[in-house]
Amino acid sequence: MEYTHLGRSGLSVSRLVLGTMNFGPQTEEPDSHRIMDRALEHGLNFFDTANVYGWQQGEGVTEQIIGRWFAQGGVRREKVVIATKLYGSMSDWPNDTFLSARNIRLACDASLKRLQTDYIDLYQMHHVDRRTPWEEIWQAMEILVQQGKVIYVGSSNFAGWDVATAQCAAAARKAPFVLGRHEE
Repeated sequence: MEYTHLGRSGLSVSRLVLGTMNFGPQTEEPDSHRIMDRALEHGLNFFDTANVYGWQQGEGVTEQIIGRWFAQGGVRREKVVIATKLYGSMSDWPNDTFLSARNIRLACDASLKRLQTDYIDLYQMHHVDRRTPWEEIWQAMEILVQQGKVIYVGSSNFAGWDVATAQCAAAARKAPFVLGRHEE
């Protein structure tokens, strides 16, 4: 397996990422567990999920499957760099969606519980939230990092100009966040 660094960090991740979007709706739990076991056997250490994966609103089915796999022990959690995302609706309530400080905090806690872990390696904003100020988003993310719940913060599905805007806002706060992909 070939490895690279996550962005500009010192964290080594496999160049291949195990996407888990279909764990639950398309891939039953025992098969999902076998897939993750095989991925680790082959040196793949970077797994990607999201709180909405599993497609049952509010359930976080895919995160639950991964959490039960972590709970089996055998250094599964220690060997995996887990990336999860937030943004999509987890309920019909208006504050359980997007990137408000409230939703970031509560969504992170819920993901930690479902994943059965104390920390998320890479917590990603799944989409740009044009209604929430970057100041609010970065403050919430900084708190999660300070609390040890999140190690790295990133983005998914951002256009280049959105990454640049987010980076400028982070730089203004002197926040050590690096979004986007790093090419060697």
